[in-house]
Amino acid sequence: MPYVSLNTSEKLSETQKERVKSEIGRLIAVIPGKTEEVTIVDISGGHSMYKGGQAVPCAYVDIRVYTKADPEGKKQFVDGLFVVLDRELGIPKDNVYMSVLEFEQWGDHGAYH
Repeated sequence: MPYVSLNTSEKLSETQKERVKSEIGRLIAVIPGKTEEVTIVDISGGHSMYKGGQAVPCAYVDIRVYTKADPEGKKQFVDGLFVVLDRELGIPKDNVYMSVLEFEQWGDHGAYH
């Protein structure tokens, strides 16, 4: 596990989704113990989203990890993802919000941990 959910106002092509998914998979490895192989990526585009009451290109990313993650790794991941969203989707960093949630209890592979 981690789980990364990206919601954006932008309508995304399958090519854009694939590129962003691949970049998330590459970046997640900066967090010790996290790999693309165990990461679920959920990408949704075309949402009605507003910042400051205005419809602008924007995004919200919800990042969830099992157990406490290395603070420097989380910072590198988030910083890198800001760059990816700007480069691949044209969403300015000022219009992207992210949360990182850490869970001590988790269920995966048919088991509760």
